Amino acid sequence: MPQIANPDSQLTAVKWRFPSVHPEGRKYVVIAAGIALAVYWLLSPFFGWLLIGVTIWVAAFFRDPVRTTPVKPSLIVSPADGLVTMITQVPAPAELRTDLGDRQFTRVSIFMSVFDVHINRSPIAGTVRRIAYVPGKFLNADLDKASEDNERQHFLVESADGVKIGFTQIAGLVARRILAFVSEGDRVTAGERIGLIRFGSRVDVYLPAGTGSRLLLGQRAIAGETVIAELGVDPGLTGASQ
Repeated sequence: MPQIANPDSQLTAVKWRFPSVHPEGRKYVVIAAGIALAVYWLLSPFFGWLLIGVTIWVAAFFRDPVRTTPVKPSLIVSPADGLVTMITQVPAPAELRTDLGDRQFTRVSIFMSVFDVHINRSPIAGTVRRIAYVPGKFLNADLDKASEDNERQHFLVESADGVKIGFTQIAGLVARRILAFVSEGDRVTAGERIGLIRFGSRVDVYLPAGTGSRLLLGQRAIAGETVIAELGVDPGLTGASQ
């Protein structure tokens, strides 16, 4: 069970701890380390050290840090770490249209580079009503058409109040596998780990009518912590890059 921070508690000290490596990535760390050691001892210490650097990067890629999620039913938190690259008005994905309808949604797109954490988290608490995997291409995930052409996986989570939030994992140029940690019918909490995309990708979140993004283009989001929006609130924010 996730721990809930109590602001009235006297035990408020928080200590930094080294992020663990997600189980999905541990085999890749072991393989990379084995190759690096073999090259170091059998072929070349120089290239061995280079591959040790690659091993460290693989471990960092699959890092799974603890996140503290604000607990409030009206909040929608980021499902991904990364850069907000698009905020646009679009219809719901075809695979979710039966549940979400034909109206327009504010789509917030978060691009994950190969240096970002790639564990994805649920933006709200509720029940997973739909998971739809769609095979496709591996175009640059930063392109708008990647939402329709690339390999992707859609999620629909319905809150206890009946609010439905759709979000989509989208593969990119380097990403070659999209994973779900949950199944249809599962109950999830806001910020709970729900999946993983390997090696660079994007996550789209579809905000319901009357709800506007609290994030701006060019800002960075942290999965499970950054509040993307509050239901029924459109802050109408503008910003400037500097």
